[in-house]
Amino acid sequence: MIELEGMPELIDPVMVAAFEGWNDAGDAASGAVAHLDREWKGEVFAALDAEDYYDFQVNRPTVWLDNGTRKITWPTTRLSVVRIGGAKPRDLVLVRGIEPSMRWRSFCNEILGFAHELGVEMVIVLGALLGDTPHTRPVPVSGVTSDPDLARTMDLEETRYEGPTGIVGILQEACTHAGVPAVSLWAAVPHYVSQPPNPKATLALLNRLEDLIDIRIPLGELPEDARAWQLGVDQLAAEDSEVAEYVQTLEEARDTADLPEASGEAIAREFERYLRRRDPAAGPGPGSGPEPSDGSYFRDPSSGRGAQPPLRRPEDPGDLPGPETPDTPES
Repeated sequence: MIELEGMPELIDPVMVAAFEGWNDAGDAASGAVAHLDREWKGEVFAALDAEDYYDFQVNRPTVWLDNGTRKITWPTTRLSVVRIGGAKPRDLVLVRGIEPSMRWRSFCNEILGFAHELGVEMVIVLGALLGDTPHTRPVPVSGVTSDPDLARTMDLEETRYEGPTGIVGILQEACTHAGVPAVSLWAAVPHYVSQPPNPKATLALLNRLEDLIDIRIPLGELPEDARAWQLGVDQLAAEDSEVAEYVQTLEEARDTADLPEASGEAIAREFERYLRRRDPAAGPGPGSGPEPSDGSYFRDPSSGRGAQPPLRRPEDPGDLPGPETPDTPES
C-alpha cells in the first residue's frame, strides 16, 4: 500500500467502488465513480501498490511528458474522498481502479482495512454487464446483496447467482464475511452497442445510487451526453434494417416484461427523485462543488463526448454475452 495523504476524518461515510475491466461493460461503472470524483472534486488520500496486484503486460503503464520531463503512470487503484454538503452532510469514499491481475483476497483485505479505519458504514460496488436490452428503453439497474436482512430493509434482491465472477463479486463477499454491509448495483448495457462510453448506463447507475443512499448527485452534462448517445445509436440502427428489426424485437420483449413495473411504486420513485432535485436543502445542485473543497477535513492536511461506437449485427460472432460475461447480476 502507498499512502499519499493523512487519513481523513469522515461523516457517515459510504464507500463506492468500481473497477475497469470484466465487470465494466461500456465503462459505465467506472464512469459513474469518475463522475462523482470530478463533480465533487475528490481528494485522493491513498493508492494501492501496483506491484502487488497488476500484471504490467496485461495492464501497461503509460509514459507522459510533464514540462519536458518523462513520467510514468502505473495502473493501480486509488481512494479519494468527497464531502456532500447540505442540511445533513456526509462523505463518500470513492474507490476507482482496474480489476487486479492477481492476489484478489489480499486486494480485498486491503480495501476492507481502509473501510474499517475510516468507519465506513456500507460498501456499494458498481458494475455493468452486457445484456439483451434495447438502447431505446430505460437502462435496467439491479441492486443485489448477499445479506437477507439488507435485502429486506433496502428493497434489494438477494443474489442467487452461480458461475464465474469478477472482482465486484469477490469484494462484495469479502465485505459480507467481514460483517460490512455490501450492495452491488448492476447496469445492463446493450450487447450490440457495447463499446465505451455509455453515458446512459452511467446515468442510470448514479440515479440508482441516489435512491439507495438518499443523496443528491450533481449530474452536470451527463443527461445531455446520454441523450446524444441514444440519438447517435438511433441513427446508426436506422441505417441497418436487420439491426433495426432486432432492436424492435428487444423493445417488444422488454415492454412486455416491464408491464408490472409501470406501477405506482415506480412512478413514486421518479417523483421522489424529481422533488429531491428541486429541494435546495437537499444538497448542492448541478455544478456545485463539495463542502469543503480544500481538504480541510483531513487530519494531516500537510501530509466528453466521443464518436458513436459501431453497431454489431445480432448474428455476428461475439455479439451475445459469452461464458466470460455474466448475464445476470452476481455477487
